[in-house]
Amino acid sequence: MAVPTESDIDIWDDNILVDPYPTYAALREQADVVYLPKNDLYVLTRYDIIRDALGDPESFSSTSIGFNPMVNEALQGTSLASDPPVHTQLRATLSENLTPRALRGLKVVIDEKADKRVAELAASGSFEAIDSLARAFPIEIVADLIGFQGHVKDNMLRWGQAAMQVLGPLNQRTQENFPIAGELYGWCSSVTAEDLTPGSIGRGIFDAETRGDIPQGTAGHIIHQYLGAGVDTTIASIGNIIALFGHHPEQFKLVRENPALVPAAFAEVLRYWAPIHVWGRKATRDVEIDGVTIPAGAQVGILFGAGNRDPRHYENPDTFDVLRNPVDHLAFGYGPHGCAGQGLAKLEAHAIIEALARRVESLTISDEVRVPSNMTRSFDELQVVKVVAA
Repeated sequence: MAVPTESDIDIWDDNILVDPYPTYAALREQADVVYLPKNDLYVLTRYDIIRDALGDPESFSSTSIGFNPMVNEALQGTSLASDPPVHTQLRATLSENLTPRALRGLKVVIDEKADKRVAELAASGSFEAIDSLARAFPIEIVADLIGFQGHVKDNMLRWGQAAMQVLGPLNQRTQENFPIAGELYGWCSSVTAEDLTPGSIGRGIFDAETRGDIPQGTAGHIIHQYLGAGVDTTIASIGNIIALFGHHPEQFKLVRENPALVPAAFAEVLRYWAPIHVWGRKATRDVEIDGVTIPAGAQVGILFGAGNRDPRHYENPDTFDVLRNPVDHLAFGYGPHGCAGQGLAKLEAHAIIEALARRVESLTISDEVRVPSNMTRSFDELQVVKVVAA
């Protein structure tokens, strides 16, 4: 049995988190599976291997999606961190409000909100894209959807970011964010139906608990996922849309000329810049991949961005091309744990792209600030210094 290829990198090094793609390329060329002694982690680097692992929950368990024992323990009983059959039951309730049919009525509202916000920003001549669009828009949508109000709505950004940061190893970022994530856990364990707006999806999740569709006490866990998994990733994706259209005006022009390209453009944004850096799994048994054994109990890291740029799967993978239409990209995961909220994320992102294509002729980007983050790769600031309205 072959000894696994090793690399002495720290996958959570600040410089790698800010720009991981050279590291991804190096790891991908080393092997399908690379062991990182500094992180005690087996990372999966190539498209087919990642997809196979995501589709095999019996060998790669989701009970260890985070990279420290405290967070994995805290997440037990959630659909994110459970395996079938428990996962199947919890996921059904999480997903029933996120099916295309359930979301159809939301589309009109989301499109109108996106158009209004983008029209105002386009008319202003310049704007900071993260606070005014990438953060403000999904927070408003999710707050209305779940029925968050008052201090919960005010804390959504802090809580959503912290919920992702604490999935990392026990580094400084994780430790600083545990108390903030604790506020979210605390609120989710005490929230009642009455805390949420009547008629909201959040109320509907409590109704499912009352009917016995999900175990008693799990409604709060499911609501936690909307906040914990659904906010930070969408913020990252919307920021990436603005930056990539600013950097690639010829691609933006293609979308402006042909709005039918909107879904393909968003799929390419997700492929080109995956919003999630790394995601965890645990090997439930000795798993052999390409002659190398990942031992039972080992922590595994899924590198979505490495798989999404694998030249074995995508031609010219380092080129941003809105005509590519990579519907099989890995950024939403795959298999039973494929992102439950991807329908909502697509609605939000498509609405933003459509509004940009309609309202904006060109975007000139100046200041771009990325701050290292354990799990999500996003912009902290993105200044659009010149926007030419259409």
